[in-house]
Amino acid sequence: MADLTNQRRIAASLLKCGKGRVWIDPASQDDLADAVTRSDIRSAIKAGVIRRGPVVGTSRARARRHAAEVKKGRHSGPGSRRGSPESRLSKKDRWMRRIRAQRTLLRELRTSKKIAPSVYREFYRRAKGGMFRSRAHLLVNLRLAGHLPGGKQ
Repeated sequence: MADLTNQRRIAASLLKCGKGRVWIDPASQDDLADAVTRSDIRSAIKAGVIRRGPVVGTSRARARRHAAEVKKGRHSGPGSRRGSPESRLSKKDRWMRRIRAQRTLLRELRTSKKIAPSVYREFYRRAKGGMFRSRAHLLVNLRLAGHLPGGKQ
C-alpha cells in the first residue's frame, strides 16, 4: 500500500475541502503513487479515482427525540431541574393558575345550584385572600362548612 499523503494534500487543495474528505479509490492506489504534480491529481479527479466526500455533521435525531419527550412532559424530574421553582414558574403565574381554577370551580358550583350565591361570595373572597392551596383544598373547606355533601354529619 503506497503512501498517498502528498497526493491527498494536493487533492484537498484542488477540491477545496479538508484532507479528511478526500476519497481515493482503493483499487487505484498503486497507480496514484506515481502522480506527483497537480496536473496528475487533476486528471485523477476527472477520471473519478479521487473524489470529494460528503460533509459529515452531527445528527440531530437524538436531540429531536429528546425534545419531543420533553414536550410530552418527560425528563422534568428533580435531577433535570436547574434554577429555583420561582425561576421555572413565577409566583404570579402560579397564583393565576391556582385562583382561576378555584374561581371556575366556585362558578360551576353556583350555576349548578350546589351552593347558594351568598356561600359563593363568601368563598370567592376567601379564595382571593389566598386561603386555599388548591381546588381540592377549597372543596374540603366547602364540605367541612356543610355546604356540600360529604362534610360534617
